[in-house]
Amino acid sequence: MSLTDDELDRYARHIVLPQIGGVGQQRLKAASIAIVGAGGIGAAAIPALAGAGIGRLTIIDDDVVDLSNLQRQPLYRTSDVGESKAALAATFVAERNPHVAVSVIGERLSADNAATLLAGHDLILDGTDTFATRLVVSDSATSLGIPLLSAAAQQFQGQVALFRGQPCYRCFVGDAFDADDCDNCAELGVLGALTATVGAFAALVAIRAIVGIEPDAAGTLHLFDGTSLAWRRIRLTADPACTVCGL
Repeated sequence: MSLTDDELDRYARHIVLPQIGGVGQQRLKAASIAIVGAGGIGAAAIPALAGAGIGRLTIIDDDVVDLSNLQRQPLYRTSDVGESKAALAATFVAERNPHVAVSVIGERLSADNAATLLAGHDLILDGTDTFATRLVVSDSATSLGIPLLSAAAQQFQGQVALFRGQPCYRCFVGDAFDADDCDNCAELGVLGALTATVGAFAALVAIRAIVGIEPDAAGTLHLFDGTSLAWRRIRLTADPACTVCGL
């Protein structure tokens, strides 16, 4: 997949990087990423991925902009309150980079439609804020054989992990959180700048995975503490009793 003159100019700072180069940029152009959630995480990841030249982005979110979102979701403005997040995010992508094909799915992802909505992508980025939805996304990603990049932020804590095969996200959290009534940032709060940090980091992990930059991040949990400003990594292990990837 060749790059146009416009793309060569647009991505010049990528192409001069030895870890990316022209071949890596072509891989980004050929890639398709599904982004589940256009909230705090998505609002940071979407601009980064569009700017990087991911060939196709599918934005899945049934929510509308609320005034309380503006503290941590810089894609949206006060005048956007009440408008579809997915549609607004797609408009932003189209204006930021005309070389990116963007699709809008303004419906809630569920166990009934997840496989249909996520199939055909090279990577899934989950930035949703409930365990129930994350587990649906994870289970579908595992069954479809698509790598899953899970990112979350709450209070001053952030976490990002890439899952490919075993272990899966369910290995990490187990079955106990398979419900919609678990805590989320609406109850516990979240620092606005933290979601931007986590979302941008998730975009970086996604780009590394698409290009094939070593070392492979799959199976490693990256934790960020916004109070101490410290990152740490934990190597995850597969659960042999996992009801999804352990079968």
